[in-house]
Amino acid sequence: MTNFFAGISAEDAESIDRLTKLMFELRESRRKLLQDYGVEDEAQIEKCIRDGSLEEHPAYEDYLSMRQLAMARDAIRDDLKEYLKEL
Repeated sequence: MTNFFAGISAEDAESIDRLTKLMFELRESRRKLLQDYGVEDEAQIEKCIRDGSLEEHPAYEDYLSMRQLAMARDAIRDDLKEYLKEL
């Protein structure tokens, strides 16, 4: 099995570890919110709010949270890709 961290400094390995853990936490927080509403994605929850099958409060706040979690995860993923390219 290949050692992913071979040739990477301890400091860089710790940074990669922190970023990947944060990505995981963001993904799991979003997944939990989606699961709570029984939907696959934010578009479904937005549709339910618009058609009245979900009350606007707190569903809309949760919808916004889901989007923020996804955007933060994507931004960290992009940063991690760039960080790894530099190594």
